[in-house]
Amino acid sequence: MTRLLIVGPPGAGKGTQAEILASTFGIPAISTGDIFRANIKAGTPLGLQVQEIVAGGGYVPDSLTNAIVQDRLHQADAADGFLLDGYPRTADQVIELDRILGETGAQLDAVVQLVADKDEVVARLLKRAAEQGRADDTEDVIRHRQDVYLEQTEPLIAAYTARGLVAEVDGLGSVEDVAARVLEALAARGIVVSA
Repeated sequence: MTRLLIVGPPGAGKGTQAEILASTFGIPAISTGDIFRANIKAGTPLGLQVQEIVAGGGYVPDSLTNAIVQDRLHQADAADGFLLDGYPRTADQVIELDRILGETGAQLDAVVQLVADKDEVVARLLKRAAEQGRADDTEDVIRHRQDVYLEQTEPLIAAYTARGLVAEVDGLGSVEDVAARVLEALAARGIVVSA
């Protein structure tokens, strides 16, 4: 059983590494953003509720996010492990995740923290914005997102560092190089892919 959390600033390749890790360990990658988008697309009651909140410029409340994560972690495919991406985002969500996992006597095995030079990430995102025609992704907007990420995740990283769970990995370089560093950092903590 492997229970992981991955965090990293926007543009550090977190989504790509999450997919690789989940595939490597044979566990589901659970992204709250993906769950929200799937529900919105399917027009479910949850999707309609989330769409209304987001359309109004608000954040999905912790109570709703927590309920979605709890439901997802109790699904059969997550019984043997999972990789969380995008949750928890707040100190209260850390407490709630502990409670959810505690129901089955489980806990996180490691927190993979992708770190990257801010200017490098900004340059990467500006290039991607230009390639994909994202006119609203200006340097100011991108830098603001980086600042918000740091502000939000600082308490989480501190909490998980205090528990000895954080495996810090350089997120810059080729996808393959970063993936190799992630697996190396996990192996150093005794978390290896079973044959």
